[in-house]
Amino acid sequence: MKKKFAEALKTYKKEVFRVEHDPEELRTLTREAMHYTEDALDNAYHFHFHKLPDASRVEVINMINNYTLEALLPPIVEKISKRQLVLERKVELLVRLLEEALDRIGESDEQ
Repeated sequence: MKKKFAEALKTYKKEVFRVEHDPEELRTLTREAMHYTEDALDNAYHFHFHKLPDASRVEVINMINNYTLEALLPPIVEKISKRQLVLERKVELLVRLLEEALDRIGESDEQ
């Protein structure tokens, strides 16, 4: 029984390593992360002024807003999306490991 659990755990660790390092899996994760990043940035919120400020302040605020949305935010959102996708894959593999462990416990009870 202990050997079966060790094999299942080893398989889990190999699959997690594959998710994190396999070039094809990384391309897939990057594609998905870019899709989610693009979607998140398309839904970026815009602020509205309560009082009408002078034109120079509006121009500066718009420049800061544009720089943030176009230069700073995309790589941050991409990294967050990628990390989230990797964690989701790991959880799926962990659930599979748990199901396999429970199946093996059931098999040993029957014997």
